[in-house]
Amino acid sequence: MYYYVMKSNDIRRNLATEQYLMNEIKFDEPLLLFYIEGPCIIVGRNQNTLEEINKKYVDEHGIVVTRRLSGGGAVYQDLGNLCFSFVVDSDSEEFGDFKSFVQPIVDALHDMGAKSVEVSGRNDILVDGKKFSGNAMYTKGPKTFSHGTLMLDVDLSVIPNALNVPEDKIKSKGIKSVSSRVTNLKPYLAPKYQNLTTPEFRDRLLKELFHVEDLDQIKDKEYHLTDDDKKGIDKIFDDYYNNWDWVYGNSPEFTVKKRQHFTNGTIDARLQVDDGKVSNVKFFGDYFGSKDTTDLVEKLKGVRFERKDFEDALKDVDLNDYFTGIPREEIFDMLF
Repeated sequence: MYYYVMKSNDIRRNLATEQYLMNEIKFDEPLLLFYIEGPCIIVGRNQNTLEEINKKYVDEHGIVVTRRLSGGGAVYQDLGNLCFSFVVDSDSEEFGDFKSFVQPIVDALHDMGAKSVEVSGRNDILVDGKKFSGNAMYTKGPKTFSHGTLMLDVDLSVIPNALNVPEDKIKSKGIKSVSSRVTNLKPYLAPKYQNLTTPEFRDRLLKELFHVEDLDQIKDKEYHLTDDDKKGIDKIFDDYYNNWDWVYGNSPEFTVKKRQHFTNGTIDARLQVDDGKVSNVKFFGDYFGSKDTTDLVEKLKGVRFERKDFEDALKDVDLNDYFTGIPREEIFDMLF
């Protein structure tokens, strides 16, 4: 396994680096990335940004907002959070199998004293039943990455103010508020690790993952960016993560809204129906999928807004590729 520790504290540049290394650099072993950033919100690929954030609060507090390539829900991060990412060959792991990806992290945290850490639900890591890590996955061509958060010492008071968590999502988890469900990892670590800064925590994790006591022992496994790499990352930064259209986008008006929270994510479908036929459709939500739902949009344009017509239009489409883990019939039930 190779690794790269990002020097930037800008989530936009860090996501651009992750995307660049995944797409442009060939590694003969998996690649592990670590990155830390200042206050920011990262929305999932399929989410409606303006509905996920408290724009006024975010602007007043200088919180950076961007969109990632992977699905899932919006997350808040600050310098008390450590992000990790595993980049592997896409045929080496089944899409959506988060447990396999994060198990090395879980094992390392057990070794650092957090014995109650466990993978739970579709993409969370919990400690004593509370969430401190959310994970998301993206695949393109021959590569897949699975990235996640590790809330070591995040300012939790910001989260309910900065994020708009839908009421149906809270109810589905049987909790009173988002703040009652999340926690920091710091107090669950062994006493000798509880005063670590986030960079020190990162370095300790690296040692645990590589089973060494000195990072000099694995310096041959560390990747170093070239000048060409940096130019490629700059372009992705401008084209995606610092681009208003990518982060917010323009949402057209819709005449029909259908929304439902499923065990494996929320789907929020917006449809423009003119004279009984679909002229436009957009899918929002925190669902995961190995394929982009824009493919479905083209198949549904011009189709009558009737269940049978939708089923006929999509009869040759495996909807699990777009809404992983959500049954086909339940999707049609939601729409009609």
